Amino acid sequence: MAVAKEKETPLFVWEGADRNGNRKKGELKAKSSAMAKAQLRKEGINVLKIKVKSKPLFGGGSRKAITPLDIAIFARQLATMMKAGVPLVQSFDIVGSGHENANMSDMIFGLKAAVEGGSSLTEALKKYPLQFDDLFCNLVQAGEHAGILEAILDKVATYKEKSEAIKAKIKKAMGYPIAVMVVAVVVVTILLLFVIPQFEDMFSSFGATLPAPTLFVVNMSKFLQEWWWLIFGTVGGFLFTFGYIKKRSRKMRNTLDRISLKLPVIGPILEKASIARYARTLQTMFAAGTPLVEALGSVSGAVGNVVFRDAVDQIQQEVSTGTQLNKAMINTGVFPNMVLQMTAIGEEAGALDGMLGKVADFYEDEVDNLVDGLASLMEPIIMSVLGVIIGGIVVAMYLPIFQMGQVV
Repeated sequence: MAVAKEKETPLFVWEGADRNGNRKKGELKAKSSAMAKAQLRKEGINVLKIKVKSKPLFGGGSRKAITPLDIAIFARQLATMMKAGVPLVQSFDIVGSGHENANMSDMIFGLKAAVEGGSSLTEALKKYPLQFDDLFCNLVQAGEHAGILEAILDKVATYKEKSEAIKAKIKKAMGYPIAVMVVAVVVVTILLLFVIPQFEDMFSSFGATLPAPTLFVVNMSKFLQEWWWLIFGTVGGFLFTFGYIKKRSRKMRNTLDRISLKLPVIGPILEKASIARYARTLQTMFAAGTPLVEALGSVSGAVGNVVFRDAVDQIQQEVSTGTQLNKAMINTGVFPNMVLQMTAIGEEAGALDGMLGKVADFYEDEVDNLVDGLASLMEPIIMSVLGVIIGGIVVAMYLPIFQMGQVV
């Protein structure tokens, strides 16, 4: 029985210059290019070029995009390591070495190299703006200044995990009916393009007038066979244009955000999710010791909907001029009465972060319940619609056969 080979360390080929400016080149084994560069810098080499000569044969890890969930897990692992008394640099080494995503490992070792080079953790994180947003960096900076980095990382991890859980719930609510409808369109298209023409050939030998439902389905099949390229081209072009404009037009995204809150069933889910994100983000920032006005600046980019983003911007302006938080929230007209009352109680009792946490918990549970209810509601409706459409086509095609049987 063959024994599996251990994971090999990549071999890097490098070129650089020493302290005297003399050109040097060589080979070096390291877990990542960042670690290789760090090692060479310690030896007084200014690296000019570096690339992998040989890659790991087994267990090298696949290269996948770094997701927000990866960042949440990274924050949780880092917090756990630091709570256990493991030094920050060693924590990077442990977490990075065991990661299955090679891109994530490279980033972690890049953070390690930056911290080893004298940068603070906040400065190191800011080198990866696509993975660590302003909210993440601001919270870590507050934790470093207050000397409670492990506690802040724990809060960041909790925030990220709950935020991703809400996003997953919303995607589930939106994705299920869309997926079923796509399958329905595919099934109907196959029936009209490939199945109905077989019946049409059979009906042509009957020499009798076809029932109206059968004629309707046959004509639909003929139209689709003749103009399928135009139909699918138009639909594909519309979807591409819609996505292109949405990606580049802030005005269109804002309009869609406003419309989405007014949709039946889906609207309340999106609204409660935005309130939950508002409360959870503000609670996390406030608990970290971030000043309220500065915290609201980070909250604005985290609520996920332009209506609430504009409301948070308005709140920030009013709070900066001395208005109480709950009064500023009332003036926006977008927050439910319960949120306003709990915010007011939190301000009066000096326990705003605790109250905001309870608001976030409540609305996160509300989103869970609404999504579960939506799935229960949509399933029978979608199945009924599919049954009517596909069953109607099948019945329409068998009507002539039934009529012939009655005549015989």
